[in-house]
Amino acid sequence: METTSQLKALEERYFMPAFGRDMAIVRGEGSRVWDAEGHEYIDCVAGIAVCSTGHCHPAVVKAICEQAHSLIHCSNLYYVPHQGELAKRLVEITGLHKAFFSNSGAEATDAALKLARVRTGRKKFVSFIHGFHGRTVGSLAVTHKPAIREPFEPLGMKCTFAEYGDLEALRKCVDTETAGVLVEPIQGEAGVIIPPDSFIEGIREVCDETGTLMIVDEVQTGMGRTGKWLAAQHTKARPDIVTLAKGIASGFPMGALVAREGLEFRKSEHGSTFAGGPLACAAALATIDVIANVLPQVKGKGERFSRGLAKYNPRFRGLMIGISIGDRCAEVQKACAKEGVLVNCAADGNLRLVPPLVITDAEIDRVVRVVDGALGQAGL
Repeated sequence: METTSQLKALEERYFMPAFGRDMAIVRGEGSRVWDAEGHEYIDCVAGIAVCSTGHCHPAVVKAICEQAHSLIHCSNLYYVPHQGELAKRLVEITGLHKAFFSNSGAEATDAALKLARVRTGRKKFVSFIHGFHGRTVGSLAVTHKPAIREPFEPLGMKCTFAEYGDLEALRKCVDTETAGVLVEPIQGEAGVIIPPDSFIEGIREVCDETGTLMIVDEVQTGMGRTGKWLAAQHTKARPDIVTLAKGIASGFPMGALVAREGLEFRKSEHGSTFAGGPLACAAALATIDVIANVLPQVKGKGERFSRGLAKYNPRFRGLMIGISIGDRCAEVQKACAKEGVLVNCAADGNLRLVPPLVITDAEIDRVVRVVDGALGQAGL
């Protein structure tokens, strides 16, 4: 097996340097991963909230392998194995009407923008400051962070950014020409920023007043991450459109768009070569079964993290945890890795923990001790 230095040398010569990284992960099992030198870590990054069932869950591996033996790919010109069944499960989970598949969260966002425009006949969108919805041209247009958006402007999509959590600011941005308001029920990349439930419910009211579609980005928060299938389900708000990805298929590239009755793509309005393929759908169905079994435990696991880290005032909902650290976040991240725990820094010096939903109590306690030690060592 190649060493970290060998992998690094290959990347430096042949791979565009779009990522900053200093470790090679080569194996995973449950909530643990191993690097190229054999060091073991409890993984509280989990592919950034992707590996919801842990690494290489036997049920997911079995589903992928069995499907690979019969059919790896089939064009969407034909009915695809598992596709209809998965759409049914997502409709049941979300309480919406119909689903469409993609290969990523960014593609799901693009699909949501297209659907909102074609069904409303409107062209404008409102999103939120510090929100993140993807890096394709469409999804980047509704993503706030100037550093990643502005180098690629103009993006061809008119979007106004409102202050997150401020309904009055939102009201000033939304009118009868607005196609959709796009919101994360918890801002993940911003550092696990959790608004009051009344804010999400207020967005629903603003949208109803203007005939605007409420598009909820559940790419990071969905599929059980917060203790419910969707983070929006903690509130009384019912979205018009929901986007999903990350935890939907345990790491197999997969995304989805789910919409209420009356909102659907008609023939030839949208499509994708690979989206909703048999392998992805098999992985997603197996993932949903695993999550359904562990979902009742997610709330308690999040509370266990919160109790252990209480003196640092963590923000959490289920297994989505953020701690404000400031400019020493990278130092704390490195110290945790040295002690066998992987965490990461989101925006503005916020430490983020999004472990697999299958993480055990013993693993949680170990993570708490390591994070507490690293924060203490940094004088925080």
